[in-house]
Amino acid sequence: MDFDGERRRMVKRHLAGRDIADPRVLEVMGQVPRERFMLPALRAHAYDDAAFSLGRPGATISQPYIVALMTQLLDPGPSHRVLEIGSGSGYQTAVLARLVAEVCAVERDPELVGRARTALEAWDAAAAARVRMRAGDGHQGWPEHAPYDRILAACAVTSIPAAWAEQARPGAVLVAPLDRFAGSQDLVRATLAPDGRWRIASRLPVAFVPMRAGAEETR
Repeated sequence: MDFDGERRRMVKRHLAGRDIADPRVLEVMGQVPRERFMLPALRAHAYDDAAFSLGRPGATISQPYIVALMTQLLDPGPSHRVLEIGSGSGYQTAVLARLVAEVCAVERDPELVGRARTALEAWDAAAAARVRMRAGDGHQGWPEHAPYDRILAACAVTSIPAAWAEQARPGAVLVAPLDRFAGSQDLVRATLAPDGRWRIASRLPVAFVPMRAGAEETR
């Protein structure tokens, strides 16, 4: 299958053809091989604009548009350290790793951490060297590597955990899905104010799996 051709068509049709306008995001989305981060049986659908199961409870790889949108909202810079919550397949991690100095990725499921690390290293050793990954409770962040310039969460929370603000630099940007009511969610972009509170600048309706507390035991 011509994955390179499918990737180019995906960028043109589903990203640039919608509201993804950041040239850095379009470029990196055209570079990262989504098929490498998917289950083998699903790789033929790698450039469908849809989420797919990772074969683990409640775990999916996000649709390319959502990955691109969250990255564009995050506005990552080459000197930034990013805290990523719910790294899952490692696809979003790989996108960030081409745009920033360091990604610190926390994922609840140890099996997914192993899979993501393997896929990253096999694809781009230089990008993988800019990524730290561990299994853990995303609510707690990763304090050892704070402070963070950007925080991206790929799982929904009912409120922004206090630890995220404590580990962020003043002026840091957060992109995360927040539960509203009756299962509805908003993807929010927020900035950390000098008083340590998040100021929400934008909201978009989305649907993400909820974030669960604690790390899973390895099965």
